[in-house]
Amino acid sequence: MAYGVIHFFPGGTQSQYDKTVAEVHPAGGGLPEGQTFHAAGASEDGWTIMAVHNSKEGWEKFRDGTLIPRMQQGIEGGFETPPEETGFEIHNLLP
Repeated sequence: MAYGVIHFFPGGTQSQYDKTVAEVHPAGGGLPEGQTFHAAGASEDGWTIMAVHNSKEGWEKFRDGTLIPRMQQGIEGGFETPPEETGFEIHNLLP
């Protein structure tokens, strides 16, 4: 079942996003394995990212194998703190 993730970075900026996504997504602007959708933009008081993965397990594989380790190493100019995270099983996904 598809799994959605929403990340909110309080005080986050486009510049921080650009630097972070360049480090955690495949080169050339592609999506990580198992991710089918990605959207990001400025929101009130920060930056919000929405992603859809093929499954919760696929999300956890990306999170635990790529995203968290790379952010813990520190990304120069990237997000400095973990996001507020909301995850959910997707009931309805339209193209």
